[in-house]
Amino acid sequence: MQAQAENVVIFSVSEISQVLKRVVESQFSQICVRGEISGFKLHTSGHAYFALRDAECVLDAVMWRGTHTTAPLQDGLEVVATGKLTTYGGRSKYQMVITHIETAGQGALLKVLQDRKIKLQQEGLFDRKRELPKFPRTIGVITSPTGAVIRDILHRISDRFPCHVLVWPVLVQGPGASDQIAAAIKGFNNLKERPDVLIVARGGGSLEDLWAFNEENVVRAAAFSEIPIVSAVGHETDTTLIDFASDRRAPTPTAAAEFVTPDQQSLKLFVQESKTRLQRNALQMQERCRMMLANLSTRIPDLPTILFEKTQRLDEWFERYTRSSFVYLEKREHFVNVIKVPSALKNIEKSEQDLEKFIQPFVTAFSVAFSQKEQALKWQSMMLSQNSYQRTLEKGFCLVEGSKGIVRSAQALKAMSEANIHFADGKVRVQPLKEQKTLF
Repeated sequence: MQAQAENVVIFSVSEISQVLKRVVESQFSQICVRGEISGFKLHTSGHAYFALRDAECVLDAVMWRGTHTTAPLQDGLEVVATGKLTTYGGRSKYQMVITHIETAGQGALLKVLQDRKIKLQQEGLFDRKRELPKFPRTIGVITSPTGAVIRDILHRISDRFPCHVLVWPVLVQGPGASDQIAAAIKGFNNLKERPDVLIVARGGGSLEDLWAFNEENVVRAAAFSEIPIVSAVGHETDTTLIDFASDRRAPTPTAAAEFVTPDQQSLKLFVQESKTRLQRNALQMQERCRMMLANLSTRIPDLPTILFEKTQRLDEWFERYTRSSFVYLEKREHFVNVIKVPSALKNIEKSEQDLEKFIQPFVTAFSVAFSQKEQALKWQSMMLSQNSYQRTLEKGFCLVEGSKGIVRSAQALKAMSEANIHFADGKVRVQPLKEQKTLF
């Protein structure tokens, strides 16, 4: 037993991990696994980490950035993954490295699409519909810069109603397509001079090819756009979620160009027909006016006869007015000279006499009151002069003033460093003497 134990090969942890890795990868170098995605996580590096599971077991999986997928991945989606098994020694686990992945069937995608449609519809993102502008000045187009779609749109706009077109080039399928489409819609809305209407378009394709237009970020960007949007994704039988969030759906990109532009030929024809009708109506109105004028002219009497009669009547009225004016002026002059002027003068004289009688008592009373106030003021002025501050100083008194006001005691003066003494003829600054204590 001891000899057998001595013949057992001892591996390090790394060595046994490498042996297991070679065995697993050699036995499962190319496999296809069908399962449901669970715990999907997209790393900032672009790598995806998730698990494939069925009713009983779970298989960890990793998908490096750039791996081809036929549809966007999410939890609950059933897929068929192609790749190889390998081990990860850092955690003592095995996992599948996926090189290709596709949905297990179109039914799975349709279920995801239906669930997403119900969710967004309940949020009210499909309710708002606005009228498209009748005569747009600028049209924004969001599509691939290459291919027949952009050429068809530009050609149709040029034929129907030439105007300014802004093209925002984006990917229309594959990784990153939905982010570019949503960013383009928001970018047009953030422009200072925004287009009047937007066209979001791409050609036909499978459900997987059109999946970018079913993504939530694209649908929300279309629903919240302040610019009206016409969606033209795929053929007439294709339906994507952006069709429900847009203000109008076009069966083809060419039809979208027709929806956003009027037909200039029809407009020219309408203007020409309107011009013809206007000219015809103007001629008819002119003819009716001419006939009406002719009928009225037959009813008007001879102009010289009318003028002669009116002139004669005017002369008579002028003579009557002249005579009446002289009579009226004579009457007013007599009234003023004989009646009004003497009466007014008498009234003025009487009013002056009455005013003098009324004012005389007030004048007398005011004179008496003024004399009394004058005597009282003279007496008060004399008393003020006798008791004034200056007269007190002239009698030999003085006033001591310190920094805080009048000094009223010797003790207060001794506490000061200096003071002002006011006399009748001026003031003097002094320094009080401090008491000196003597020691015996």
